[in-house]
Amino acid sequence: MGFWYFLMLLIGGWLVMRGLFKKSTNGLIRFGTLVIGGLLIALGLFMFQDGSDAIVADLFNLW
Repeated sequence: MGFWYFLMLLIGGWLVMRGLFKKSTNGLIRFGTLVIGGLLIALGLFMFQDGSDAIVADLFNLW
């Protein structure tokens, strides 16, 4: 599973860099790209932490 979390980190980093440095796109698209990239990075870093699998399992048990 660590491979997929690392892939989320890479894709998130790529989206953030694209949102920061690509000047020819609309401002709303750039903002959306930055937000989605930041969320992917945050989720990837969270899932690498110890005990995150228990937290996610508890969240799924609430539904």
